[in-house]
Order: sequence, then structure tokens, then C-alpha cells
Amino acid sequence: MCVAVVVFWAGDVHAALGDSDPGRLTSLAFGLVRTLANAAAAITVGSLVFGGFVVPAPPRHAKLTAQAYAAVRIAATAATVWVGAAAVAVVLSVSDATGQPLSVALSHLPSLLAATEEPKAWLVTTVAAGLVVAGTRATLTWVTAVLCLAPALVGMLAPVVVGHVANGAWHDVATNAMVWHVPAAAVWVGALVALRGYLRHSPGATSPDEVVRRYHRLTSICAVVLVLSGGVAGAVLVGPAALTGGYVALLLLKLAVVAVVPLLRARWGARRPLGVELVGLGLVLAASTGLTHLVPPAWALSRPSPQETVLGYELPDGPSAGELLLGWRFDLVLGLGAVLAAAAYLAGVRTLRRRGDRWPRGRAAAWIAGCAVVLVMTSSGLGRYAAGMFSTHMVAHMALTMLAPVLLVLGGPITLALRALPPGPRQWVTALVHCRAAGTLAHPAVAAVVFVGSFYVLYFSELFGEMMRFHWAHQLMNLHFLVSGYVFFWLVVGVDRAPRTLPHLARLGLLFSVMPFHAFFGVILMNNQKVIAADFYRTLGLTWLPDLLTDQRLGGGIAWATGEIPMLVVVIALLHQWARADRREAVRFDRASDHGHDDRLAAYNAMLAELSGRRN
Repeated sequence: MCVAVVVFWAGDVHAALGDSDPGRLTSLAFGLVRTLANAAAAITVGSLVFGGFVVPAPPRHAKLTAQAYAAVRIAATAATVWVGAAAVAVVLSVSDATGQPLSVALSHLPSLLAATEEPKAWLVTTVAAGLVVAGTRATLTWVTAVLCLAPALVGMLAPVVVGHVANGAWHDVATNAMVWHVPAAAVWVGALVALRGYLRHSPGATSPDEVVRRYHRLTSICAVVLVLSGGVAGAVLVGPAALTGGYVALLLLKLAVVAVVPLLRARWGARRPLGVELVGLGLVLAASTGLTHLVPPAWALSRPSPQETVLGYELPDGPSAGELLLGWRFDLVLGLGAVLAAAAYLAGVRTLRRRGDRWPRGRAAAWIAGCAVVLVMTSSGLGRYAAGMFSTHMVAHMALTMLAPVLLVLGGPITLALRALPPGPRQWVTALVHCRAAGTLAHPAVAAVVFVGSFYVLYFSELFGEMMRFHWAHQLMNLHFLVSGYVFFWLVVGVDRAPRTLPHLARLGLLFSVMPFHAFFGVILMNNQKVIAADFYRTLGLTWLPDLLTDQRLGGGIAWATGEIPMLVVVIALLHQWARADRREAVRFDRASDHGHDDRLAAYNAMLAELSGRRN
């Protein structure tokens, strides 16, 4: 009902953008389908979270418990609805984005789909939701159910990061805020639906009160994230406009409901307000869909420059030392993630010390330094200029790929988590680290090919120029740099035990095998006569950077030179670990010999006996 009211009350919102109107019925149908898809996505994600982390965990996470399986079945049903709604949304979004009637959109669907971004996002959502359907309907294990969250989150965020928040000035901040906002809303809505099913169909459950308490703790965090992230994104989209009008009213209604529902829950008790909570969250979903239909007030107040259109902010001057050090623009995804990771690590160290256990200070220092590198490279002046200059981008790239991962793996976060976490979460970490997917990603051949091959695929194809045009793609690129580097160096010098443990000689060989390819990459960049992503950089119109080829060659020199220092650190760390392992082995051998036990001699005698038996 809310969607229909917004569509008919708003009238022709396309005229304000200079587009044609596809028709009121098409807009209404798209709004209703979008609402259905968003609701199904939220139930899918939240039910998976509820079944994986809220209900009592299965023993050793081999098979799902009956209550967890029921939540996963809810997710499977919702994902099936999600696939159908997303597939219909592909066609309706083509009509809505191009301003063409539905009949025209259907007759020219391939060409119009290729020319617009939101329909492509809905196509990604359809595929991702299909993967979730296949996974949730086939699985009986905890690990597979939790891993289904990855495609579910991708499918849910795809239409958001190319929508209203991806346009205009400050769109980088708004997009980052919505990356927190949408999953938090989905977890709350879906977990509520799964909780109602749990309480209705599990009257004999052994720990319903504990499940309700876990749900309340989880959704209280979601409420805080929703209010903060929604406020940030709303401030960007409203801009300096007066707090009047339909867009502002819907936004304030949404934030008010999110803030009031937890207060009502605290006042009325643990279980009583679940129905009211469900109605309130349904109203929030409808208001969110209405906001996607209306034109944000900030769009009518200013005309963004080319730099603001592409980057979200201006780069009026060259990167002086003051700008690089003091010109911060806080990254709400990777920058905030680095801060939270450092805080969580320190909390784990504090937990160990309270128990009287020790944790090496060198590991803590390495982890904090790695988080600091990620923060600086994404949120400082270096991070700002990395989006507009190839040379500065290469500084951030090498730091996120080579330096930060080395420091992070030397911190041993998995070992710390296994020692500091309580039994339930500790089993979650163990199950995920030793699952088949982790073993595949951490295979030495896979890790080496992804680590080195992504350099060549990204920069020596059209992919880099295409990804730099979108903030979400730039963020995904940085995340790939960090994760691929972490997995590779985890195998080489990681403190934590990897799914595939390599002897030290093999680790050294793996490291030396990738070093020439890294050096060749820098040399090729320095000698390349063609500007990479030339159209993108010329669109920015940076008058203080006239020679793009010189800047690119500088970036190649940075890639060649800066990669040697982290590699040297890795070699030193690996040799140190090797020497310590040999000393421990020597001590163990000496102790066994002192007690009359010599494993090597016993193995040698066993081999001789076996050979003698074969001859006889």
C-alpha cells in the first residue's frame, strides 16, 4: 500500500531528471516487484544468519540441527521467490531506467540491458539468488548453509550500489553507508521471521530463552547500524535542502521506526512485541522502496562536476605532502573495517590476559600495523588521490597487496580467535577454516595464480578502466588486493595453521616462483606506450596532471621498487620461522634420545626389516 501511495502521489518523477515516463502502471509494478524482491532477500539472508549463528549449534558443525534446518528451509523458500521477483525486475528496471514503455523494453531488451546499469544489477541478483536456492535446498551441513550467505549478500547489494546512492557528489560515502545499512536491515527482518517460526514450531526446544536473547543482542546491533548508516546516506541524498517534502518524510519515518521498535521491545518484554516488530520492519521495507522511486532532493540543488560524478569528490590540486597526510576522507567500508578488526584483535588479547595467558607482543604489533596500513591507504589523502592518479593508485595497490597482508598474517588472528573465543564461535572458526572452500582457495597453485595473475588480467585488459568508473567496483578491487595477498602470504609466512601446510622449503620455492612475475609486471608498466584506462582519466579532467603516460610509468616504477621491500621482509620472516622450527625439532629429538626413544632410528630399522622380508 505504501508503495502504491508513493508512486501515485509522486507523479512523474522522470521529468525532473530529463527522462521520459514509462507509465504509472509500469512504475507501480516495478515498485511492487522490487518490494517483493527486497523482502525475499531479507528473509533469505536473515534466516541463514539465524540458522547458522542464533539457534544452538550442531555438534562439530557436521549436520544442521532440526531448528537450524527449519531456518535454512525458510531461506530456501524465500530465495525461490527472490529469483522470480529479480527476474521480473530485470525487465521492469529496463523500462524504468530508459523511460520506455514495457512493450518497447521487451522488444529491445538485449540492447537496452547492455546500455543501463540497474538492469544488469538485477541480472546479477537473479543469478546469485539462484545459487542460494541450489545451495540451501541441497545442504544439510552448517558450513554450506553459512557459505550461502556470500552469494546472498552479493545479490542483495547489487541493485543498491548502482542505484540512487551511486550518483552525484559524495556518492562514495553514501554507497559505503548502504553496504552496512542493507545487510543490517536484512539480518533483522529475516531473523525475526525465522524466530517466529522457531517459537511456533519448536515448543519443546531446550533453550528458547537463550535463542531469544541471542536474537535481541544481534538485532540491537543491527538497529544501531541501521540508524547510523541510514542517517549518513540520508544526509548525502537530502543535502542542504529543507527538511520538508515527501522524500524527507519517508526517510524520517523509516529512521524513527527503526529507533522506536527496540524501545518498545525493551518496554514490553522479550517475546510479546514480535508481531509489532514485524509490522514495523515491513513498513521500513516499504518506505525504503518508496525512497528508491523518488528523486533525492540533493540532485536538484547542484550540478556535480565530472570529478564528483565519477569519484564523489573534487581533486582540484595536485597531491602535495599536506594533502596526502591531512586530506582524509574516511572509508566507511575498508577504513572502518580496519578499525573494527584492530579493536576486535585487542579485545581478544585482553581476554587472554584476563585469564592469565600470554600473547606475543610482536604479533599484536604486526596486526595493528597491518590494520593501520589498510586505514591509511583507503582513508587518507593517499586513498583519495588513488582514485584519480595511476601512480598513487599503484602505491595503494602495492601496500594493500604486499605490505598489509604480510603484517596481518604475522599477527595470527585465527590462532588468537581459537584461544579467546567461547566454544560455540570457536567451532565456527574451525569449521570455516577447514572447509572444502577454504582448502581450495588456499591451495598453493590457486593462491599463487590469483595473486600474480590478477595483476596482468586487471591492468592489461579493459577491466581496470571499467572498474574505476564505479565506486563499488573500486572497493571490490581493493578488497581483492587485500584478500588475495592475505591468502598467499598465509601459506608462506602465516602464523596460523593453513588448510594446506607446506614445508619451509616449499614455502620458499612458492615465494621465489612469484617474484619474477611481479618484477616483470613493473617493467612492462614502465615500458608500456599505451595509457591504461585513458578514457577514465581523461573524463576526470585533472588539469594539473597533463601527461598520463609519465604518471603511468611512475606507477610502474613504484610497482617494481616497492614490491622488493615486502618480499625481503617475507624472506627474513620465513627463514626465521624455519630456524625456529629446526630448533624445536632438535630439542624434541634430544629429549626423545635422552629417554631412549629415537624415532628416526626406529623408522630406519623398520625399513631394513621390510626390505629383508621382501627378499625372503
